[in-house]
Amino acid sequence: MTDQINNPLHGKTLEMVLNELVAQYGWPELGYRIRINCFLDDPSIKSSLKFLRKTPWARKKVEELYISSYRA
Repeated sequence: MTDQINNPLHGKTLEMVLNELVAQYGWPELGYRIRINCFLDDPSIKSSLKFLRKTPWARKKVEELYISSYRA
């Protein structure tokens, strides 16, 4: 339990993380930072979540961006 104290992802759903990143960066910047089509071509939260839940490497990139944004 003490491992989670400083974890910015603790208690956050993937949807919450994605919404915060979209609010902070917007879809165009998010697509520039993480080059995946669901952020570049007609992006939506629903389609992005579907892709990210099926694609571990993409989800990891989103989580890494969130963590780096959280610390900045």
